[in-house]
Amino acid sequence: MRVPNVTIRHFITTQDWSRAELDALLDRAEIFKHSPAGAQLTGKSVALLFFNPSLRTRTSFELGTFQLGGHAVVLAPGKDAWPIEFEVGTVMDGAAEEHVAEVARVLSRYVDLICVRAFPQFVDWAVDREDRVIKAFARYATVPVINMETITHPCQELAHALALREHLGELRGRKYVLTWTYHPKPLNTAVANSALLIATRMGMDVTLLCPTPEYVLDARYMELGAENARANGGSLRVTHDIEDAYRGADAVYAKSWGALPYFGRWDAEKPIRDAHRHFTVDAVKMALTHHAVFSHCLPLRRNVQATDAVMDAPYCIAIDEAENRLHVQKAVLAELATRPEVKA
Repeated sequence: MRVPNVTIRHFITTQDWSRAELDALLDRAEIFKHSPAGAQLTGKSVALLFFNPSLRTRTSFELGTFQLGGHAVVLAPGKDAWPIEFEVGTVMDGAAEEHVAEVARVLSRYVDLICVRAFPQFVDWAVDREDRVIKAFARYATVPVINMETITHPCQELAHALALREHLGELRGRKYVLTWTYHPKPLNTAVANSALLIATRMGMDVTLLCPTPEYVLDARYMELGAENARANGGSLRVTHDIEDAYRGADAVYAKSWGALPYFGRWDAEKPIRDAHRHFTVDAVKMALTHHAVFSHCLPLRRNVQATDAVMDAPYCIAIDEAENRLHVQKAVLAELATRPEVKA
């Protein structure tokens, strides 16, 4: 139960954490990578709520909780748990059986941390960009809440930053390319938003490569990226020129996402997307770089988003990044389990 005069510390976005705090989490993750066992969650429990499918996120969070001595309860609302309503003041005569106000507070009586994975609904970006699901859990919960991916993916950010640090060393001043790639379906912008945030936070010189201006990310993240770059000695620019973006890069990060002006109108967006299949990451593009590392959050469609030659190359660090999900999430779990509150 919440203690008076304190505020619960959540991990909703890395923007709420200082650069020093993020570096400390990465340092702690490195320790866990070499010494996996811990006791920070002994006698504690974690609720993992999945509104969307998962492979790496579920496996790494469940195993991470176990390796720290805790117990994870996995729930899929609407499947093995009641559907949940998130709107305030709504008349609940639809499919939802209970309100997040009760769900979050009841779970807080049972567990020590609540983790949530909830993708946008892909109907109205003006609504989805408010990130109402996880913010509602944070509003009503009396224990720390962790973002397992909503419209950002802060745990992926840390795993990515750790992999880059392991392979490139000091990241400040390194040239980083975040490139859009083709996908047969419009996807969430979460990982792209997060990659932009963490790369600029690390002081890298970031280039956002996308086919047309419609694929530039939400203004909120572009503005935060620019602020991060100024504060950490890096830079941020946008280009639609493939060769210009790749030339001299130290790191290439690929992700597919839908164009926000067409959010919820994907049939209208599809011809633009289909016209830019050539944005696939291949060996010819990678040859333009400065011996860059390549990564992707996974899952990845081979020979659609990146070729076999790229995925199987020594410079591909996607598997290292995926492994790091386990270690960085343990760092976050341990931090919030041992220091869940900050003074109001």
